[in-house]
Formats: sequence, C-alpha cells, structure tokens
Amino acid sequence: MIPQGQRLEFSGELIVVEYMLHTSKKDSLSLAENICYEQTVEFPPDIVPPGDIQEKVVGKIISLEAVDASHHRALISFAVELTGFQFTQFLNVIFGNCSLFPGVRIAGLRLPDLFLDAFKGPRFGRSGLREALGVYGRPLLTTAIKPQGLSSKELAAETGQFARGGIDIIKDDHGLCDQPFSPFIERVNYCSEAVRRANSKTGFKTRYMPSLSGPADKVLDWAHKAKDAGAGGFLLSPGLVGWDMVRMIAEDDSLGLPIMCHPTFLGSFVTSPDNGISHSVIFGTLARLAGADLTVFPNYGGRFSFTREECRAIAHATEEPFGQHTAIFPAPGGGMTIERIPEIIKFYDGEVALLVGGGLHWGNTTLEKKCLALRSSLENR
Repeated sequence: MIPQGQRLEFSGELIVVEYMLHTSKKDSLSLAENICYEQTVEFPPDIVPPGDIQEKVVGKIISLEAVDASHHRALISFAVELTGFQFTQFLNVIFGNCSLFPGVRIAGLRLPDLFLDAFKGPRFGRSGLREALGVYGRPLLTTAIKPQGLSSKELAAETGQFARGGIDIIKDDHGLCDQPFSPFIERVNYCSEAVRRANSKTGFKTRYMPSLSGPADKVLDWAHKAKDAGAGGFLLSPGLVGWDMVRMIAEDDSLGLPIMCHPTFLGSFVTSPDNGISHSVIFGTLARLAGADLTVFPNYGGRFSFTREECRAIAHATEEPFGQHTAIFPAPGGGMTIERIPEIIKFYDGEVALLVGGGLHWGNTTLEKKCLALRSSLENR
C-alpha cells in the first residue's frame, strides 16, 4: 500500500496554464485529466494517495470549453510550490510529459507574483537599454555580423563599419561559435576592439554581443572572457544552451550585461498550431522570465511563416504586467528590409529593436554610409 505522505503546507498560490487541446468533445475531458496527473504525480488516479497529495499536488481543471468541434481550451492550475521556484522544474511542470501527447499546446500562462519574485528577470529592459545606449525617441538599431566563413579580422572589419555607422547593437550571427575560421576568443577580442575604436571616434555607445552558444562547460568562462575583452552584452540561444543557462548568465552580477535571446532550435515548438507552445509564451513570457532584455523572432512578411497576429502577441507579452519585471524589446528580424522599416515601427508602436541583417549588404554603398543614413532617418522621422 502506498503511504499517504506528510501533510503539505502550500501557499495556495497557483500557476494557471491555458492548454489548447486538439481533440473531440468526447475525449477532451479525459485528455485534460491526464495532463493534471501526468504533470504532477505521474500516477493513475485510482492509486494516488488520498489527502494532501490528491488535493494539493495533482493539477486541477479550472475550466474546459469548446473552441470548435476539434479544439478545446483547458485552464489547469498547479500549486506554485511544485516548481521548486526553479526555471527547469517550472518547465517540467507546465509541459514535461504532456509535451509527448499529440494535440497539446500551451496557449498562455498566468504566473503569480510569488513565483515571479523568485527570478530577477531582465536586468536592463527597455528603459535600461535606452539609457545604456543613449537612445531615446526612436527604435533601437541592431544587426548581425555574417556570413560564416569570414575570419575574425574580416568580421571585426565589418563590425567596425556597423559601429561607425551608428548601429546600436551588433551581435554575432547565431551560427558563429568557436569554428576554426573564427575562434570565439579571437573573434570577441577583435570585434570588441573594433567597437571601442569606433565609439571613441563617433561618440556613439554601440555594443557588441557575442554568441555564447558553446559547450555547457565553457559558456560561463566565455562570458567572463568576453566581458573582459570589452563585449557589451551576450547573445544566447535557449533552444541550444537551455533556458536556465540564459537565466544564470542574466542574473550573474559579476557579468551584469544585457542579454539578447535568439530563436534558433525553438521553431518546432511554435510552427504547428496543434502542438507545442504559443509564440507569445516562448518568445515573450519565457524570454522575459529568463532575464532577456531583447527577444529575437521572425517578423511577419519575412522569410518565415509568422503572422501579424503572432508577432503582435509576442510584442504584447514583452510589455504586459509581469510582477516587478520590466518590459523588454521585441527584436523582429528574418528578412527585414529597409523599405519596410516605417511599417514595422508603426506596427510595434516605436518600442522595437529593428534587426536588419542582409538588407544592409545590398548595393554598392558602404555599410558605414548605409547605417548612418538609416540612423539619421530614424532620428529625423
């Protein structure tokens, strides 16, 4: 016989997950109940010990309603203590085993302040980044150094042109790591120095953010070495290094630099309408909770499939009330053309970090001149 266990003292604070279930009306209740048990005790209901485990630990269905004949919306609550107030266990509670169920998608989250207060969140956010960069009254300008295959010195020369042109944030292309043609430490030293020289000449406050998507046992060391070399922030890809690595770097006071999240390897979470996690949760809520100051995602109308509605939902998640955590910048990219910039600024109400990559490389004008012209157009609009 399974013992009943000790009496559990819980706060009563709940995490509420909105699940979209791709199932018939007949099967929707069964699937929702399966989530309640699978995400907590992982026991069949008839052998769960009575008392506090059944009453406080097992998830509870708050509501279940039909959206259409094959989709049902379930609100399910979980005791906040089940997360251990840790990011990894939080992910495990909301989508651990049920991520293996077909037809289950997280559509939204409601997180109590008791849980949010356990995380430091964004160190800079929108207001802090504006102050650090000296940018007010216009969107931020960001770009990436590329393509792979260039040497560290060649990438640094490109970085210098961007910096002299007034780009606010220059990040590594997410594909740059520690390849033989551009080793991490060498590249960071060259590119950081290129930005330092440019800033001393122009008076701009451009920041270079190297990508930290390396082996887990090297990421923290790379971060400190990059800071020592003069890097002004970090690009982190949670799909590669993990969400808690992002949180750890963001919360490290000995680093104290802004974080930009990149969406690589996260696409399969969002591209199916009937499985995974919604765009707003993964690129908005989770990025913000982990401590990102900017979140990169594909803009609508680019070379990826994101819609206007999905991008608007992400942007909303970057600024909606979220405990004590500040708003962060949406950084739409993925085929951003210079011609579309006015439209995009309007769409995001001006609170946006414009990620312009390949669009700056077309034509015969130098990168520096193109960037200066773009910056001037934003300042004088």
